[in-house]
Amino acid sequence: MLKRLFKPRPAVAAGRELYAVTVAQARSPGLYTDLGVADSPEGRFELYSLHVYLLLERLKGQGDRASEIAQALFDTYVGALDHALRELGVGDLSVGKKMRKLGEAFYGRVKSLEDALGALPDRTGLEAVLARTVYEDGAAENAPALAEYVLAQRQALATQDVDAICNGVVAWAKP
Repeated sequence: MLKRLFKPRPAVAAGRELYAVTVAQARSPGLYTDLGVADSPEGRFELYSLHVYLLLERLKGQGDRASEIAQALFDTYVGALDHALRELGVGDLSVGKKMRKLGEAFYGRVKSLEDALGALPDRTGLEAVLARTVYEDGAAENAPALAEYVLAQRQALATQDVDAICNGVVAWAKP
């Protein structure tokens, strides 16, 4: 009886599963070795955020179930950021401020990505957004390759059944 009482709603479980497959993809070694993303807390934040955005974009406008799962995915993402900050030793009094900054950063990236993707087929805007946000210390020469990767992921997600994605099955393109 207690299992049923504390069992998460199906959408929450699906959101957690989607976040797990998103993290696995964002940790693909090729993103760091071949595409030059820094393997640092900042670099990982950028890749997690990018992949979460791509899934949220795919689920947008796909019905009530997809909307509920997208919200659960986002909530799981935010919870993981909070947990990561605490693991990094950020004090309880500072977590709220840092979370607000991370939230602002995420929404800023979403807006920039939406604008850049809306300007396709011209990729210069997407490359500029990725160079500005993902890369640090002058490694932005890899931004065109990362832009190609982002477009391949969007295409791969667009061809997948929404119900499968809502069930946690995501076939990401190889980096």
